[in-house]
Parts: sequence; structure tokens; C-alpha cells
Amino acid sequence: MYLDISDCDSAADLSSIKENLTEHLQTSNDELSSMTEERNRLNASLTEMTKERDRLQTLSKQKKMCPAGWKMFSCTCYLLSQASDSWTNGREDCKRQGADLVVINSAEEQMFLSTFANKPTWIGLNDIQTEGTWMWVDGTPLTLRYWDKNQPDNGGGSARWGDEDCATIRSPHNTLWNDLSCTSSLQWICEKLP
Repeated sequence: MYLDISDCDSAADLSSIKENLTEHLQTSNDELSSMTEERNRLNASLTEMTKERDRLQTLSKQKKMCPAGWKMFSCTCYLLSQASDSWTNGREDCKRQGADLVVINSAEEQMFLSTFANKPTWIGLNDIQTEGTWMWVDGTPLTLRYWDKNQPDNGGGSARWGDEDCATIRSPHNTLWNDLSCTSSLQWICEKLP
């Protein structure tokens, strides 16, 4: 038996074709995997947008308005207190009105609130439970951070300032946060849904 040269060429051609097809299949599989991941991300985004649309449509249908004296921003009502008091008493006042101290969830909300008050004002952020672990009043941990330079500093260790476990917006000097003793007397910002 003998092997014809043309059979060797055909075998080499087939091997080359198989190799090319394998590479093409791998590339196609990689692209499919990438497209699947992108589709999943888009579906998750669509789900979130649909929830937000539905929430806005519900508000629109109900024509929800903020109570007198409250300001609406991004479908949420805000109230700047007229009185000044401790952080705890400010929070209690918010609760009596069906609200709580404000929880800042976005850069846009931070900017709105910075123009809302014209002096340092309590917000719903503290590290009362564990020093250095800042938590919002709704139980969520701090993620967005707008601390002023060298803040929080817990009074810099000075007995003069005491423990500084509650957060303020430092308006009007800037739009950043500072920590103060929770017993300091300041205005506060309440937040609630209409």
C-alpha cells in the first residue's frame, strides 16, 4: 500500500480547516459570553428603570404633594426645621411628622440639601453605636462621602468639643459635612415620601 501525496495535502488542508473552525468557534463563544453578560446587565438596568417609572407613575396618578412648608426634590419631601436643638431631639421631631432625618443617597440630593439650609444643619448620619463606623438613620452604612477636609475628626481629641458622633452639612460656607457633638443645638432636615 502506498500513500498518495494528494492525500497528505488533503489531510493537511482538513487539519488547517479544523484548526480555523476551532478558533472561529472559540471566538464566537467568547463573543456570545460577552453579549450574554451585557444582556444581563441591560436587563438588570431595565428592571430598575421600570421600577422607578412605575413609582413615578404611581406618584403622578396619586398627585402626591408635600405638606405645607415642605419642599419636593426628586419625588421626596424635605423640611428644614425652624427650631434648633440636639441631633436626637431633631430626629424625634422628624418622627412626630412621619419622617426621619435626611439620608443622602446621591450627589444631586447632596447639592439640593446644600442650598436648602443657610447654616450648619443636622443630617441623619452618626457613629453613635461604634466610633468611626458611620451609619444612616435608616440602618444603611455610609457609602457616598462628602466630608470636609480633615473630617470627621471626633473633636480632634479635645475635651472642649467632646465626642463628635453626629453629622452636619456645613452650609453656607461649603457643601461638605462635619461631625459635631450630638448635643449641639442646630436646625435639622427631615425627609419623607409624599
